[in-house]
Amino acid sequence: MESSIKSLDQIYCDSLTHYSRRKTIPVQIGDVIIGGDNHIVVQSMTTVDTMDTIGSVEQSIRMIESGCELIRITAPSIKEAENLKNIKAELRKRGYTTPLVADIHFTPNAAEVAARIVEKVRVNPGNYADKKKFEVIDYTDASYQEELDRIRERFLPLVKICKENGTAMRIGTNHGSLSDRIMSRYGDSPLGMVESALEFLRICEDENYNQIVISMKSSNTQVMVQAYRLLVQKLNEGGFKPYPLHLGVTEAGEAEDGRIKSAVGIGTLLEDGLGDTVRVSLTEDPEFEAPVAKALIDRYAHRAHHDPIRPITQYPIHPFDHAKRETKEVYNFGDHNVPRVITDISKISEITPKEMKQVGHFYLPELDKWKMNDQGCDFVYSGKNAIPFMLPNGMKEIQDLEIWNQSKDRGNKFPLFTLAEFENSKAFHPELNFLEIADTQIKEAIPLVGNRTDTVLILKTSNSHSMPALRRAMVSLMNADLKIPVVIKVSYPDQTADETMLYAATDVGGLLIDGLGDGIFISLEKEKSHTREEFLDQIKLHNATGFGVLQAARTRMSKTEYISCPSCGRTLFDLQETTAMIRKRTDHLKGVKIGIMGCIVNGPGEMADADFGYVGSGKGKITLYKGKEVVKRSVPSERAVDELINIIKEDGMWNEPEEM
Repeated sequence: MESSIKSLDQIYCDSLTHYSRRKTIPVQIGDVIIGGDNHIVVQSMTTVDTMDTIGSVEQSIRMIESGCELIRITAPSIKEAENLKNIKAELRKRGYTTPLVADIHFTPNAAEVAARIVEKVRVNPGNYADKKKFEVIDYTDASYQEELDRIRERFLPLVKICKENGTAMRIGTNHGSLSDRIMSRYGDSPLGMVESALEFLRICEDENYNQIVISMKSSNTQVMVQAYRLLVQKLNEGGFKPYPLHLGVTEAGEAEDGRIKSAVGIGTLLEDGLGDTVRVSLTEDPEFEAPVAKALIDRYAHRAHHDPIRPITQYPIHPFDHAKRETKEVYNFGDHNVPRVITDISKISEITPKEMKQVGHFYLPELDKWKMNDQGCDFVYSGKNAIPFMLPNGMKEIQDLEIWNQSKDRGNKFPLFTLAEFENSKAFHPELNFLEIADTQIKEAIPLVGNRTDTVLILKTSNSHSMPALRRAMVSLMNADLKIPVVIKVSYPDQTADETMLYAATDVGGLLIDGLGDGIFISLEKEKSHTREEFLDQIKLHNATGFGVLQAARTRMSKTEYISCPSCGRTLFDLQETTAMIRKRTDHLKGVKIGIMGCIVNGPGEMADADFGYVGSGKGKITLYKGKEVVKRSVPSERAVDELINIIKEDGMWNEPEEM
């Protein structure tokens, strides 16, 4: 971090403006090293029953061939832990030396068996030596110390086995599975997550055992980012070794939502140089996870050579809490308004009402009216291609200044200015004007916008270290005490759909996590020539990605959110099929959060802030939750979705889907 920022309670990365990976100790896991000067490692987890040796081996091979460098396998009991020996032997027989990681919950004896077989074990401090009953306990310092002594006695044998066998360990805290003891003292908070890990870490350091990787996972991206940052600060402050970090968002979900949510959490931390190994958790076959993780990581291969960014000497953002930047309301931007989505349609000439379906607005000619879905954008940017028909209520048009000046309806359309145009213009819209600037123009823009109440900034950058460059410009506005709303504009020409989603989620989502930004604008301006159909596909992608990023960053909930875990050997039903079935029947429930968990390990705790939960509790049996409260147990799986919908209806959060 910049040398002029001294306060220990702020330091969580080497620099806020220059890309530099945090220096950590190296941790040896078989022939893979995490941390030190080594590359960021990609890993994933099998979904096959651990007792299915050949199935586990063949799935592991598919994962390895997709780019996976570490394979994690669940070991919920001693029999699965013992079978890791057979899986490992078969992999080695087939010529694969990829290290294996045993995933442990609740069963220290299984961990102790696994630690003698595989190269790494993962333990969860929330359930390794504690049972969660959702009880609040009033501990004295003495009684709390007694609990720590009990944990030490339970955990110490594993530490000694790992040390003797050269086995590495991940101390993996999950937001949703904090123990009652931690919850009672620290609350459901990033600090509680950090302290949960530090309790176990202190035991390891007392034994001079340091082959440790740490994670702070949550399905809430804000909590996840805050917890990792706070962990680094507490490691520095407490004089701990700089242990490597395993990055991941739990229960990210599937398809576009899972990718965007993972990128908001993981990408934000990678931007600040944090993270030494990455696992993207998708409710899909695990071989699809590694390419997504690699796409996130590959952005940083040459990032250190980015254009210089002015150092930050006064940092007004507290990195361990989410607080929205204070802004004044301009039209429907800023203050209490949700962030807005601006969708670029400027590459489409002679646009007709039917093309508006790409941005979530549907014209029904037989009724001569418009309908909107949950991704109906707020503004379209038409550039020089003025829209020749009346737009639906709820969507407005932004035009380049020269076109707006010629418009016959300047009241219902809004101008976009360059810096020079804004400085010299005599005509402005009385309510809403957009001023587009690069981050390097922020000093010239500040005196021009002053305390205007009719202007929104559109902020962009050409710096490859884009999120910190944009954050630097926002910090300049905050330090100048300007409360003008800011829309973040990004452009990703000629990239894959996955890359567009991942990069936008990182660059804009990282700012939203810090409370910065009043809208998102994914631009087409740098796109090379495409057919009309290809541009329409891109417009649809950009519009959906904009809403997805806002939702993943927890700043605008526009659709149903599914908090679904990736399958693993513990899963008690077909998670992908069930998630698809639940989504089909509930995806019209705007803003409702539904947790879909394969087993009790990922049960009420891991669902974190879900409104309703669907959790495997036995073969063909489902437990249904409202929040963290069990509503129905042992529901046969064939009627569990109907029962879930009944619970949503009884709670008053159901509405019937509209015909489109």
